[in-house]
Amino acid sequence: MDWLYHLPVVWMAAVVVAGIGVVTALIYLVVLSLAARGWKPAFKAVSPVMLTPLAVVFGLIVGFLCAQVWSDGEHANSAVIREAGALRTVLLLATVFPDPTEARIRALVRRHIQDAVSEEWPAMSRQQTTLPMITAADTQALELALSILARTEAQTIAQREVISAVRNAVEARRERIIISRSKINWVKWTVVLLLAFLIVLTAAIIHCDNRTTAAIAMGLFSTAVAACVILIASHNRPFTGEISVSPDLLIQVMPKQ
Repeated sequence: MDWLYHLPVVWMAAVVVAGIGVVTALIYLVVLSLAARGWKPAFKAVSPVMLTPLAVVFGLIVGFLCAQVWSDGEHANSAVIREAGALRTVLLLATVFPDPTEARIRALVRRHIQDAVSEEWPAMSRQQTTLPMITAADTQALELALSILARTEAQTIAQREVISAVRNAVEARRERIIISRSKINWVKWTVVLLLAFLIVLTAAIIHCDNRTTAAIAMGLFSTAVAACVILIASHNRPFTGEISVSPDLLIQVMPKQ
């Protein structure tokens, strides 16, 4: 299903609606065909009350999944904001030091952002990221900050704050990469789709004596299922797809050469 998450939302919606529509049409044809062949008394014995517990369970699971994907998205966005803020702090504090030191710090911050944008973001989009404890650019930035010989009180304070800001950026980067691997697993998707299938099947069985009513009931619920699936799938992976967390904030912080 990886290819589905990379589609624009419009095309994702088209694929989901088409797939659910085909399954709904097959259920409709099979149930009504069986009813015409003598199964109608058995179908009509099924109580409409069965729809209520199925719908409640389906609604609860969809609600939990929506809460999960939205929480992951908020945490991902928060991590990027904290990373960008920490790097901005490093750049502001670097102005306290002599020009050669400031230039080296700016170059390392730029390298951190370039690596994140050109290497980490595509890997996060594919959920193929690894998690090194710290990048080479961040290691060099910490070593540089620790090696600075502060000559004034302002430089002493700035040195301490630069070290803290670099550590904050490293922690935010680590959190960003961890969140990028978050997703709804196949078991949850299977349960959601199975419940949707059962509800559509139950609606078809209950209304098997009226083709129009069956079509309306099944169509309404299938549309609702498609909307839920599109909503969850478009937000399922925080760094994948059209609705995803972008590196724009980091790019805005990137110092010029």
